[in-house]
Amino acid sequence: MATNIRAKLSNLDTSAQKARLVIDLVRGKPVLEALDILAFTPNKAAVPVQKLIRSAIANAEENFGIARDDLYIYKIVADEAPTRKWRRFGARGRFKPILRRRSHVSVVLREME
Repeated sequence: MATNIRAKLSNLDTSAQKARLVIDLVRGKPVLEALDILAFTPNKAAVPVQKLIRSAIANAEENFGIARDDLYIYKIVADEAPTRKWRRFGARGRFKPILRRRSHVSVVLREME
């Protein structure tokens, strides 16, 4: 059975919808190729996702003794986190809600057969 190497990023300051645009670029790719893609991706979410993948690689090397050349991204998902709700008052006494959305990103790496 293949070993799952996991890492999780909680409360990323980007909406799940925007984070999914970044993680769709690297799903199923070898980790070294994924890191190269993220290095040249201009989206705000690319840097934390790159850091998360580096963390998962470190977990694989330290805990399981698997070389980074043999790893690929088996599963990566962005889920919605609790939304921070702000209020702003508009013209004529109206109420303007501001929603600060966040997301949780999880990655699972596996060794190539």
